[in-house]
Amino acid sequence: MKNSLYLILCIVLSVCSPTWAQKKKTNLAKSTAFNPANRPKNLSDTALLELVQKQTFRYFWDFGHPVSGLARERSNKAFDYGDEVITTGGSGFGIMAMIVAAERKWYPRDSIANRLAKITKFLTKADNYHGVFPHWLNGETGKTIPFGRKDDGGDLVETTFLMQGLLCARQYFDQDTEAERAIRGRVEQIWNEMEFDWYTRGNPNQLYWHWSPNQGWAMNFELRGYNETLITYILAAASPRYPITTQVYNKCWAQSEHFYNGKQFYGVKLPLGFDYGGPLFFTHYSFLGLDPRNLKDRYADYWEQNVNHTLINYKHCVANPGKFKGYGENSWGLTASDTYNGYNAHSPTNDFGTITPTAALSSFPYTPEQSMKALRHFYDDMGDKLWSEYGFIDAFNESQNWYANSHLAIDQGPIIVMIENYRTGLLWKLFMKDKDVQNGLKKLGFQSPAIK
Repeated sequence: MKNSLYLILCIVLSVCSPTWAQKKKTNLAKSTAFNPANRPKNLSDTALLELVQKQTFRYFWDFGHPVSGLARERSNKAFDYGDEVITTGGSGFGIMAMIVAAERKWYPRDSIANRLAKITKFLTKADNYHGVFPHWLNGETGKTIPFGRKDDGGDLVETTFLMQGLLCARQYFDQDTEAERAIRGRVEQIWNEMEFDWYTRGNPNQLYWHWSPNQGWAMNFELRGYNETLITYILAAASPRYPITTQVYNKCWAQSEHFYNGKQFYGVKLPLGFDYGGPLFFTHYSFLGLDPRNLKDRYADYWEQNVNHTLINYKHCVANPGKFKGYGENSWGLTASDTYNGYNAHSPTNDFGTITPTAALSSFPYTPEQSMKALRHFYDDMGDKLWSEYGFIDAFNESQNWYANSHLAIDQGPIIVMIENYRTGLLWKLFMKDKDVQNGLKKLGFQSPAIK
């Protein structure tokens, strides 16, 4: 039987850069002019939240790929692929961050709309496999960059992370301008061409993560919960042209040894998932657009699920059974990230002393008091080591005296988006009012005040 750690690592290695196996890294985007010691001091909570969002957005705006406009995988070179590797899922998070930037007027709306028009035009010409994009694309040519020896085709999960952002953009950019009309039209095209039903292999009880014209179904990874891929099922059910049936959701997603839980950890009940909850990105990636407030189906209340998962993660770091340096109520957060010896999916059951800022900061909607304490500590007390031109560095480990020199799109994006959802609910409102999303949620039996 596969144990929980193995399953988590399989999930993470399918979502994130495989640099866990890469020890030698060369810096790609380090500015010699930036001095974290000169960061603004004595900020109010509101001003600090705004600064963190705006600074982190620079990763997607200043460091976005110059040809495609999409998000680079990371700020240092990965696997010798050079500067051209863009990430499909991370780009979806970046698109949502661009909506925040437009709404908060960090940049003119028309400038952001023009960037998104370029992005969507690029995507309509990029490699895809039955309408599904690969995990990585070459940001200059739109050609597939293999994520692994057998992973050289469509990645359904990464594409739904991208689509979550594109559907929000379709809702937000609603003005009658050339750029905004182009965004809406191209999102419609990309969305309508996603063949979710292809990824069932013709089986009404299965949904698969990957397919390749060269490897076929060799990856053989079924989407069984509970993990970060809930959004994939919701969009698959919502598809206007190639939807899955409700049966797939109930017979594949909800059928695994790690779906139901119901036990208590640190005095907190966990309805679904791995013991102690697994890495915190489970509470972030699907819920950048999907509003968990009063969201329920036959299996769980997803607000309770996410709040409790986050509290267990927090309480574990406060208890600090591993006696790691620096852990406490103001320094917590375990999720997948770079670490001192590569890359790992950090969680209470896989804890080696590495704190990842995105874990606590992207959890603001669930644990605002605890997340603010972490933010204050990361910025006020540790900013000389953690703050950078693109917001906070990816991770740090005080026991090892290690501080990352990297940023990852999939870690930077949720910070911007989930802080915004905490502040205004912007992305939740946009995503949940999409007519197709509403249909998908109804089809799968979800209840939410946002469903009309």
